[in-house]
Amino acid sequence: MPFSGHVARKRFGQHWLKDESVLEEILEAADIQSDDCVLEVGPGRGVLTERLLASRAALVHAVELDKDLVVGLKQRFNNQPRFTLQEGDVLSVPLTLPNGSFANKVVANIPYNITGPLLERLLGRLGRPVERSYKILVLLVQKEVADRILAKEGQSNFSALSVRMQLLAKCRSICLVPPSCFQPSPKVHSQVIAIEPINTEDHLDIVLANRVEVLLRSAFGSRRKMLRNSLGGLAGMSQLEEIARESGVSLSQRPQELSPNQWMLMAKNIKCVDKFFGEL
Repeated sequence: MPFSGHVARKRFGQHWLKDESVLEEILEAADIQSDDCVLEVGPGRGVLTERLLASRAALVHAVELDKDLVVGLKQRFNNQPRFTLQEGDVLSVPLTLPNGSFANKVVANIPYNITGPLLERLLGRLGRPVERSYKILVLLVQKEVADRILAKEGQSNFSALSVRMQLLAKCRSICLVPPSCFQPSPKVHSQVIAIEPINTEDHLDIVLANRVEVLLRSAFGSRRKMLRNSLGGLAGMSQLEEIARESGVSLSQRPQELSPNQWMLMAKNIKCVDKFFGEL
């Protein structure tokens, strides 16, 4: 039988989702149509894969690192013409489909230990988006990470990650997932989120994106400090005051109090301190 004797491996962050209602929430959020090609990251034993194949998807392309699971997946789905499987590390293997095209949606219960690098691989960075943007990513992630991605300014978990993600995409919560929904149960709570990348023409250009990055690193590196202190090393106080005034920001605020749009405005209004923005 497929997966006979296979035990979840901690080094791969393997926890099998078993809750039917959560699986249905994932499929509903993905809204898979007949012309959609879906990339699944870390299919595991194929519980989600089976439902993806039961949808209207034109193709389901899975990338799996665990060699033993690859064997089991081939046995389980070898009669499915709309299923393709790629063995390897999703952070490094080419994500092209066997016919040379690309998936337009991502649906995955991702290993939590690669969440940050995987988001960068799938979404790109500010000013450096991926060449081909996905229509939507429906991901099951650690709740702590989801909270940071979804946080609004003024909330305690609002961070540089919140700003970056919200400048790259529209992000929303789908459902909470307690440990009991997995086998084996993880030690943390999880959450399904939907990420819809913004249009390519709306991405920040590289110069503006670099400015935003320097501001975020300076400010959130000392998130308890007021902006007049955390950004003080970037320019003289009179220059900072002018930038803040033009951006509708007070230097008495702390970084988590500024919206993503205000961070972008701050970067746009920098006219005389470009020497600090050549590091990236």
